[in-house]
Amino acid sequence: MIFNEGTRGFRAYTTKHLDDLLREKAGFGEEARLRVRAVATVLPFRTNAYVVDELIDWSAVPDDPIYRLVFPQEDMLPEADVSRLANLIRTNAPVKQLTAAANEVRMGLNPHPAGQLDLNVPKIGDEPVPGMQHKYPETVLFFPKQGQTCHAYCTYCFRWAQFIGEPDLKFASGDVDALVGYIRRHPEVTSVLFTGGDPMIMGEAVLRRYVEPLLDLPQIDSIRIGTKSLAYWPGRFVTDPDADDTLKLFEQVVRSGKNLAFMAHFSHPRELEPQAVGSAVRRILDTGATVRTQAPLIRTINDDAATWAHMWRRQNAMGMVPYYMFVERDTGPQDYFAVPLADAYETFRDAYAQVSGLCRTVRGPSMSATPGKVCVDGVTEINGQRVFVLHFIQARDPELVGRPFFARYDPTAVWLTDLRPAFADRFPFEPAAPVAA
Repeated sequence: MIFNEGTRGFRAYTTKHLDDLLREKAGFGEEARLRVRAVATVLPFRTNAYVVDELIDWSAVPDDPIYRLVFPQEDMLPEADVSRLANLIRTNAPVKQLTAAANEVRMGLNPHPAGQLDLNVPKIGDEPVPGMQHKYPETVLFFPKQGQTCHAYCTYCFRWAQFIGEPDLKFASGDVDALVGYIRRHPEVTSVLFTGGDPMIMGEAVLRRYVEPLLDLPQIDSIRIGTKSLAYWPGRFVTDPDADDTLKLFEQVVRSGKNLAFMAHFSHPRELEPQAVGSAVRRILDTGATVRTQAPLIRTINDDAATWAHMWRRQNAMGMVPYYMFVERDTGPQDYFAVPLADAYETFRDAYAQVSGLCRTVRGPSMSATPGKVCVDGVTEINGQRVFVLHFIQARDPELVGRPFFARYDPTAVWLTDLRPAFADRFPFEPAAPVAA
């Protein structure tokens, strides 16, 4: 274990360490390392010593699921793009040329799905409020500027564009007063979700500056923190110098009468195994906070029912609440990671059938699409036509929540935009065709 009592002991690895890690840990040859580095010019890479030393089985690389979770793979991008970028690196092309080529590839990867830069941005008057999203009436998302990185990056992350150093693709704010002012103007807002990046990359003093002002807002009944820290750096709650102060802040939130919910991302059962994770979870739960778990269904990492059933049972035993199985979003290397919706439903159903009712708090498979969170409830046949049965868990239009609708069965569909309506000429979230004069 790499934790040092009384010190943070955190060591990050970034792109500049990638070649050495692949050579020393994985034993990759020069060409294989070069092609991985080529992918890393497009998609961000960051990990840390805990993940490298405690979670990855290097004897099973490149098939090890945790390795695939954090290290770029050469087939994440089209072969022609990888070869072009690799050749630029091999020939020591000017940095400006390599960056331009990488940016060209990035722009073809839908860096901001679901209208993140425009459709969700709240306004006070005509002025947009930076670093915030307000997609559903009751919930505001806030992106603290100091939380726009993570202890390690997931290769499937739908917010990868936040981490590549392009200012036009980032959204974040340090203006807590704007957040509070916006909420006061919107009495329908009852929940704030801090997200990023990872808010738990912030130290206690900075996190407190964002959280404490919300405790004086009677309309807010819950504060959520989206984080991968329990999987990637449990020492944040156990051995970091400000771990105790952070837990005291959580207790303060709970004492104020608000629910504090950890939205913890666990992508694979191995992330639950280290003793430090159990200690961190117990300490968080002892503050009165809840821990809800979620992750996307990712091909080559967790795309089988037994993995999910084991993960949900273990989470429940540790006191956490299984919450969501997501569908991989339509961004980044989606072609590499996506599981067809029909297969995703079967995986969810088969896993769901293996667990007790205590784990059946989980919902999915769910797509966080532009009109809302769409759940695939099943595949059935109606009037001789095979169809997907779907419903909105959340929606921009609250009238759509919980109402079933149907799509033609398509075994290759991986996202909502791949589907076509059944028994209607449009989906309920689509505008009606204009009436001819």
